[in-house]
Amino acid sequence: MTAVPGAGSPETPPVTGPSDTRSLGEIVSDVTTDLSDLMRQELELAKVEFKEEMTKAGKGAGMLAGAGVAGHLVLVFVSLTLMFLLDNVMPLELAALITTLVWAAIAAVLALAGRAALRKTNPALPTTQRTLKEDAAWARAQKS
Repeated sequence: MTAVPGAGSPETPPVTGPSDTRSLGEIVSDVTTDLSDLMRQELELAKVEFKEEMTKAGKGAGMLAGAGVAGHLVLVFVSLTLMFLLDNVMPLELAALITTLVWAAIAAVLALAGRAALRKTNPALPTTQRTLKEDAAWARAQKS
């Protein structure tokens, strides 16, 4: 059996790292610098990752916008179809008016529902304000 140097065999003493003769201040400085570098690298990684995700989100939003335009066109053609179906039993002008009134009623219902939903919102963000105050109190307690 051959002894591997530094493996702690009986023939050779275990290999240890070089003797660290740095002062405590130098060690703290090095640790602080390393942590600062690590935080900068983490922030840069987060920026890159965020940019990639926003690119994906932008593509998805573009596709949703296209779907919205296509859906709008579907509604236009369904409205025209309804109007021409009604034209079979009444004058075209009356058919167009009825179709318009149907869409006006739908718009009114949606507007009222949207207005009610907006009134229920609280833009003051009370939970966020409370947690920020708790964080500030915790930070003050750490200083003293």
